[in-house]
Amino acid sequence: MKRSSTPSRPGRPLRPTRPVAAAVTVLTAGALVFGASACGGRATTHHKPGTSHEQAGGSVGRLLAADDGSGNRLRQVDAEGAPAVTVAVRPDSEDGWNVHLSVRNFRFTPDSVGGAALPGRGHARLFLDGHPLARVYGSWFHLPASLVRAAGGGTGLTARLYADDHTAWAVNSTPVQATASLSAPSAPEESRSATPRPDTTLEIVVSHGKVSPDPGRTEIEKGRTVELRVRSDRADTLHVHGYDKEARLPAGKTVTLTFTADRSGLFEAETHESDLLLTQLVVR
Repeated sequence: MKRSSTPSRPGRPLRPTRPVAAAVTVLTAGALVFGASACGGRATTHHKPGTSHEQAGGSVGRLLAADDGSGNRLRQVDAEGAPAVTVAVRPDSEDGWNVHLSVRNFRFTPDSVGGAALPGRGHARLFLDGHPLARVYGSWFHLPASLVRAAGGGTGLTARLYADDHTAWAVNSTPVQATASLSAPSAPEESRSATPRPDTTLEIVVSHGKVSPDPGRTEIEKGRTVELRVRSDRADTLHVHGYDKEARLPAGKTVTLTFTADRSGLFEAETHESDLLLTQLVVR
């Protein structure tokens, strides 16, 4: 019985078969190379939907060569619509101080920290007489006395605004910030002194030649204690006529002047250098 056989084709060498895995590897490598250059080589880790490449690259405003004094470069924006902040500090009843940041044209974005600089977004940092204290992601922050002691102490608390990429927002080459003064923290109930609290406290802010709140009249009962808390954006002198009470007003710091209203009449509190009326006291 004869067995049939398939005739071979002379002159045509057999081709080795390439593994499928090798082809997949080549295609995958090509896709990675293409993807790396798809956006012009820019890192898009924080490129969120609805943001441009410029925003993802952190090119909002103008990045200056100067820094904020703590190693973070300044990101300058126009004054109109720029972020702004004010800071208020009050002693806490148990320990340290409660710090309140009021912001304008700005919102806190803790979920985006480390990302690109987007307009009017970011976080704040607290400094005590220039020494860094803490990073803040909201309007309120409790500042414990132990943290102040660890920083070496001081009274000038500064809140400064930063973008998500840790550059400092700036206007006219100056960081966007505000400063308040730390008064003595409240002592525990059992160790508090017997010094009475003032009967009347007036808080006044002078900024760009304007007084806030608008100067008015306050009725004071004769013999009561009055406390004036004044903060001015320029160096000046606080003076209470009729009582001959004066206090220096360092720029950007809150100064407290306390006295007993033991004289009847109408008395004006004003600034000497700028000649601004702060308030009128009617003592009866």
